[in-house]
Amino acid sequence: MPDVSAPVIKLVRRTTEPVAAQTLRSTAAAVISFVVALMVLPAQPAPLTAPLTALLVVQVTLYATLTTGIRRVNSVVVGVLIAIGFTALVGLTWWSLGLTIFTSLIIGRFVRVDEFVPEVAISAMLVLGVSQATSAAWHRVLETLIGAGVGLLFNLLFAPPVWTQSAGASIDGLARGMGRMFRTMGAEISEGHIPFPHAAARLHEARRLDHDIVEVDASLRQAEESLRMNPRVREGLLSRVVLRTGLDTLEICAVVLRVLTRSLTDLAKFRTEESLFPPDVSAGLKELFEQMADAIESFARLITTQVAANAEAAEERLTAALAASRATRDRVADMLLEDVQEHPRQWQLHGALLAEIDRILDELDLDKRSERLMQELDRRSAELSERYPRLAALRRRLTGEAGAERRPSVEA
Repeated sequence: MPDVSAPVIKLVRRTTEPVAAQTLRSTAAAVISFVVALMVLPAQPAPLTAPLTALLVVQVTLYATLTTGIRRVNSVVVGVLIAIGFTALVGLTWWSLGLTIFTSLIIGRFVRVDEFVPEVAISAMLVLGVSQATSAAWHRVLETLIGAGVGLLFNLLFAPPVWTQSAGASIDGLARGMGRMFRTMGAEISEGHIPFPHAAARLHEARRLDHDIVEVDASLRQAEESLRMNPRVREGLLSRVVLRTGLDTLEICAVVLRVLTRSLTDLAKFRTEESLFPPDVSAGLKELFEQMADAIESFARLITTQVAANAEAAEERLTAALAASRATRDRVADMLLEDVQEHPRQWQLHGALLAEIDRILDELDLDKRSERLMQELDRRSAELSERYPRLAALRRRLTGEAGAERRPSVEA
C-alpha cells in the first residue's frame, strides 16, 4: 500500500477548504443585496447595511446561513427598537450614548443572538445619531431584511457544496499517521535493542495525535454542518453518523496506541542492555503491526468512501487485514507465553501489550461498527422526535401513507 507523505495530505486539505468558494459567494451576495436595496430605497443614502448583512449571513453552509440570518435580523431589530426608545426619551448625549450601549449589550445577551451581541449596540448607535430616528430606524431594518433575504435566497438557489471531501482527507491523514507509527514501531522492534530515548520519543509522538484529532474534528464539524438541510444531500443524517462514529473509533484507537507505546517504553526502560523480545517474537510483532496499520488505513477508507463499489472493496480489505492481524496476534501470544515462562521479568507488560492490541482490533471490527451505527441512528432519531414531536408525527404519517400506496402496486 503506497504511503502518502504529510505535505501531500496538507495540500489535499488546503485545496478542499471552502475559502475560495466562500469568498466568491459572499462577494456576489453582497453586491446583489446592494443593488436590490438601491432599487427599493432609491432616495436614501448608500444602503450599506444590506450588503453588510448579506456578507455576514452567507456562510459556508445552508444551515449556518439560516441560523445566522435569524440571529442577525433579530440583533438589528432589537438595537433599532432600543435606539427609538432612547431617542424619544432623552435624545443623543454622552451619557445617553453610554446608557444605550450598556442597555443594548445587556439585552443582547437575553435575546439569544449569540455572536451578534455587539451588532445590537452598533445598530442602536447608528440610529441614535440620526435626526429623523424613526425613519432611519425602519430603513435600517428594511436594509437588514433585504441583505438577509438575499443571502438566504442565494444559498437556496445556489446550494453550497458539501465539504465531506476535506473531512475525508483529514480522517485519512489521521489514519495514515497512525499506520506510520505502527510500521515504525515494528521496524524498531525487529532491529533488536531499542534505546529508552527512542521508545520515549515514540510515546511523545503518540501523544501528539491528540492535536491531529482536534484538527480532524474541526474539519468534520464543518462537513457535518454542510450536510444539514442541504438539497444536494439525500441521506445527510446517515453520512454524518458514519463520519462521526468513524472518527470516534479512530480516536479510541489513538488512545490505545498511546498506551501501547507506553508499555513498550516501560519495557525499554527495564531492558537497557538487551532486546525487548526474542527474534521470533520481534518478527511476529513487526508483521502484526504492519497488518494493524493496514487495518486502520482500510477502516479510514471504508468510512470516507462514497461509491458503493469502492466501499465494498474497502470492506473486503478491512476484513482481510483484521483476519490476518488476529491470526498473527494468536501466534505472537503463544510465543510471548513461552518467553514469559522462561524469562518471567515484566510479564505484566507482555499481557498489557496483548490486551492493547486486542482492544484496537475489537474497535475496528465490522460487526461492532454496524451495531454502533444502528445505535447512533436510533439515538439521533429519538432525540429528533423528542425535540420536534409534531414533525416526527407528520413524518410517520407520511411514511405510513407512502407505504400504504406502495403495497397494492407490489401485490399487483
